[in-house]
Amino acid sequence: MTMLAINWGNAFLITGVGFGLVFTVLVLLIFIVKLFGVIFVQKPKAQAAVAAPAAVEATDETDMAAIAYVLHTFYNQHDEESDVLTIRHDDVAYSPWNQKSITF
Repeated sequence: MTMLAINWGNAFLITGVGFGLVFTVLVLLIFIVKLFGVIFVQKPKAQAAVAAPAAVEATDETDMAAIAYVLHTFYNQHDEESDVLTIRHDDVAYSPWNQKSITF
């Protein structure tokens, strides 16, 4: 008979108001975040026409340096690695993680 003692009308009303309040606050927060995005966005300033720097005349030295750099980066992308694992296990006499005598 306990089921009959519950006022289901009030229970559903409180549940509905709770869910409605949560979703209303979430939608309100979405609008606040979007409003902050609109307010604090940095608008690009009109940039004055910047004169292009004079083109540097390419010489044989700059060509050779560019080619050397490209070859260096192409052939030295990764270090050569051996197939030997280098994991070291150091046995420590005392470690709080290894103490089996401490029980809680």
